[in-house]
Amino acid sequence: MSKSKLEYIWLDGYKPTQNMRSKTKVENDFSGKLEDCPIWSFDGSSTKQASGEASDCLLKPVAIYPDPARENGYLVMTEVLDADGTPHVTNGRAGIDDDDNDFWFGFEQEYFIMDKETQLPLGFPIGGYPGPQGMYYCSVGGRHTHGRNFVEEHADLCIAAGLNFEGINQEVASGQWEYQLFAQGAKKAGDEIWISRYLLDRLTEQYGYYIEYHPKPVKGDWNGSGMHANFSNSVLRTCGSKETYEKICEAFRPVVKEHMAVYGEFNDERLTGLHETAHVNDFSYGISDRGASIRIPIITVEKGWKGWLEDRRPASNGDPYKIAGRIIKTVKSANIN
Repeated sequence: MSKSKLEYIWLDGYKPTQNMRSKTKVENDFSGKLEDCPIWSFDGSSTKQASGEASDCLLKPVAIYPDPARENGYLVMTEVLDADGTPHVTNGRAGIDDDDNDFWFGFEQEYFIMDKETQLPLGFPIGGYPGPQGMYYCSVGGRHTHGRNFVEEHADLCIAAGLNFEGINQEVASGQWEYQLFAQGAKKAGDEIWISRYLLDRLTEQYGYYIEYHPKPVKGDWNGSGMHANFSNSVLRTCGSKETYEKICEAFRPVVKEHMAVYGEFNDERLTGLHETAHVNDFSYGISDRGASIRIPIITVEKGWKGWLEDRRPASNGDPYKIAGRIIKTVKSANIN
């Protein structure tokens, strides 16, 4: 008889930023298939998802990946259900309107690597600041590059887990990095971001680091951290029409507040209109414009208006399920088939 460790991962009930939680279930002779992952329960009163008098919540497995750090191990992404089997109010994944996987998402996850002892980003001296941003972006060499071994190991873990991991680069501030993931289907895109974050956070335990997802952890003349959302549906991928693109972009204009409500806590500290951002209360779009709310990539234009859009407003601490769900709702409101 063989035993497998299944790490059940879910999102708790803290507001406005949910946290990952996980616990391990040991199964005998496990097949490795999602359909053979049983529904499990947990104490919702300890995660702000239930009261003590009726504390049981359910974990419904929705995606499974091999765990590269455990022999016979698996990472199981789950949705939280109430005891009656209906989606819990904290379950953003269940509300995504993309059952046909028409929407494709590529998320760019930015973050700061923090030293647990100094509680500063890597490369920041105690009691001071490193050199100004400019030389850190895509840099090489020990003077400006901090944490490469860590991010390379994280990339290897994601690839070994079967995530559609597309790249890494150091960002514009010291100790700030980014990685990219792409998926066909909004729910799958969200699953993979959460699994990648789990691998990232778990890896810090070996290094004496922690990950800071706050969109503006370093005050002053530094870029914040975002999670740019590149998205398309069949219309955007095939329409060949500037007018169609503009109509879809305009659908975002009257719902700025609705988007910002799910784009991440403290995002107003990042979206100031400076540092390659639009202001949190404004809306704009433009070709190759990294200071706009939505950037129309030049490749999309060069291919005859067939491609994708990039919403640059989501914060690094945003929930990809809620972000994708809101984008889909807005695009569909344009009523273009």
